[in-house]
Amino acid sequence: MKKAFYIVIGLVIAFLRGVAQEGAANIEFVENRGQWDQRVQFKGELPTGALFLEKKGFSVLLYNADDLTALTAAHHGVLGAGTGSFRGGGGLTAKSGSSTAPGGVSGPDMLRAHAYRVSFAGASDDVQILPDKALPGNNNYFIGSDPAKWGTGCRVFQGVTYKNIYPNIDVRYYTNNGQLKYDIIVHPGGDIGAVRMNYAGAGQLSLHRGQLNIKTSVGTVTELPPAAFLSNDQGRTDIRCRYTIRNGNTVSFEVPDHDAGATLVIDPTIVFCTFTGSKISNWGFTATPGPDGSFFAGGIVFGTAFPFTTGALQPVYGGGSFDVGIIKFNTSGTTKIYATYLGGSDSETPHSLFSDAQGNLVVLGRTYSQDFPFRTTAGPGVGSDMLVAKINSSGDALIGCMRIGGSGNDCVNINDQARNHSERADVLIRNYGDDSRSEVVLDGSNNILVAASSQSSDFPVTGTVFQPAFAGGTQDAVVLKIDPNCNHLIWASFLGGAGADAGFVLKTDPLTGDIYVGGATSSSDLPGDKTGVIQPSYAGGVCDGFVAQISADGSKLIRSTYMGTNAGDAIYGLQFDRHGFPYVMGTTNGQWPVVNAAYSVGGARQFVSKLQPDLSNFVYSTTFGTASSAPHGLPNISPVAFLVDRCENVYVSGWGGWIIGGESDPYGLLGTAGMPTTPDATKKLSDNRDFYFIVIKKNASSLLYGTFFGENDNSGSISEHVDGGTSRYDQNGIIYQAICANCSGPAKTGRYPTTPGAWAPVNGAGNNGCNLAAIKIAFN
Repeated sequence: MKKAFYIVIGLVIAFLRGVAQEGAANIEFVENRGQWDQRVQFKGELPTGALFLEKKGFSVLLYNADDLTALTAAHHGVLGAGTGSFRGGGGLTAKSGSSTAPGGVSGPDMLRAHAYRVSFAGASDDVQILPDKALPGNNNYFIGSDPAKWGTGCRVFQGVTYKNIYPNIDVRYYTNNGQLKYDIIVHPGGDIGAVRMNYAGAGQLSLHRGQLNIKTSVGTVTELPPAAFLSNDQGRTDIRCRYTIRNGNTVSFEVPDHDAGATLVIDPTIVFCTFTGSKISNWGFTATPGPDGSFFAGGIVFGTAFPFTTGALQPVYGGGSFDVGIIKFNTSGTTKIYATYLGGSDSETPHSLFSDAQGNLVVLGRTYSQDFPFRTTAGPGVGSDMLVAKINSSGDALIGCMRIGGSGNDCVNINDQARNHSERADVLIRNYGDDSRSEVVLDGSNNILVAASSQSSDFPVTGTVFQPAFAGGTQDAVVLKIDPNCNHLIWASFLGGAGADAGFVLKTDPLTGDIYVGGATSSSDLPGDKTGVIQPSYAGGVCDGFVAQISADGSKLIRSTYMGTNAGDAIYGLQFDRHGFPYVMGTTNGQWPVVNAAYSVGGARQFVSKLQPDLSNFVYSTTFGTASSAPHGLPNISPVAFLVDRCENVYVSGWGGWIIGGESDPYGLLGTAGMPTTPDATKKLSDNRDFYFIVIKKNASSLLYGTFFGENDNSGSISEHVDGGTSRYDQNGIIYQAICANCSGPAKTGRYPTTPGAWAPVNGAGNNGCNLAAIKIAFN
């Protein structure tokens, strides 16, 4: 009879208050293909740090719980793991603050950390490293300007086994129900006494009631007492096992009942029981459909670098390095097709995504990294620059990548609030996340079209364009056309006056190919022929919306019109119907005109308007939401997606209410409570901080559908929201929405309305973090 002998040493990862999170997403082990330090074999993300598997041991990186708590309170998330594997969830940005690093160094939004390394002393040089239980899809890393340090086709596994780390002894790392575990397996002939685990960089090691306590500068890690058992055909028999500490930093195991002819398994479960903070891996910014109904989502992902040294560390600062993270799901959201990273040594933020018919993905955003993996550049590139990248359909190669910018900040609307920690309304910033308002689309020839903003007087204007010079003021809108392979700037032009101007959205006329751009302006001298247009003059107030019609070659600004009231107004959506009529969607603090609309809500501050193609008049104009008091009322929502379908019905998605309960809203949103719903709504009542989806029938004749989406949470914690960027509907009326969801709060994990069989049904960040939630809803 063959015998098997198991010793189980339990260590539980503390997702909240030192207790394992039931149903937490399992940790993924991502192989290193050059994207990390060469000593790293695999990396796994922990709720409060990261685990790096090396050839003869592993390193653990942990974050300071107080710093995480302070950063969470200052903004809406805690540190994620940007250069590691991710399923699609957030990052860290926080308001100004200060704390003291080891050694007494202070800095704003400083996050302290501690790293320690566990080495198997005397381990074999010939160990075989065998990953197992491969997950579908892969991860790709385009980080920095050196292609040799990019990692593509990085496979993701649920377990990794180190064969013969000692003679007849293996180590296997895996997770179970969100708990990190590693088994030390002693086969017949192996000597358990050979297993010696040296702890470098840790403080004092001590034993208490059988537990192993590891002191660090950010808290104490507790490894639960080993539980040993013999397993054979007759069942399981528990036996004795305990830790021993030698020379202050070496841990071994005593197993007095060990049968040398049996197989011995040592199976630790690691728990950081003293921590209450949690990472978030990805904040939700932007989403778009693939041609087959697959789902692309993008956000910011925060980096945990491999610790070159151990002990007390200060690896990350608020506003520091975070990368763009892109994830692609299959049509049903049950499988990750790939996850890809774009970034350099500083910060990157995605604004807008668009897929071509072959499934190649165009990414628009901003970068501060001089070593961003660009193939070509336009302009000197100082400060924040525009990034435009095209990723192939499998996510493992860059077709093209451009960095575009002048000597000022580009692809930032007014103020990079995420980076500068200055959340407040500011001229053209009307909502949280408006600093990342810009859009990328494709024209009929697959050329890449961009509408954004620039604060650079030397922005790289190219070609014979309608406005070659910066008009002054805070910033101008910019409009660009790039070739389909994303390596050549065909033309680029300013669009603005003497005030502040921003391009938020754009679309091509399906009949003429002209480019229509929408956004917001505080300029009373916005350029363009305004003869016979809806509103030739600036209406006053904080800002007006605008629409401009531009020839396809960029040489002519055909006409432009203001669209506003005497308060604050902005255009956040621009679409065409199949007959070539443009539609705009946005918000106002004033009284928006209602024209030829059977369905409207008086005093509501969200609007949809159908325009004549020559911008001469409204075909209809309506408002929706709840009434807000005149003359300067508050919108309910920050809109993020807009569609006119083939039947000329219109669709809008957005989110409302300030994201942090119990705090005053620095932007001024009324919230979602009371917005109209229909009897078939998936969620009929709102906690005033939800997503909202509405469908209005052709010609604003009636309300077809209205629903809320999100958690019911009045705990004062963080609600679902978007951190900036565009999401989209496809032409069949299916929303592809990126949400920053399930954020910190008491016992919130598992409450988000995910679907059966979803790729990640539970927020992997635990109760004190956010994850990007990819929401696909067919409105039929």
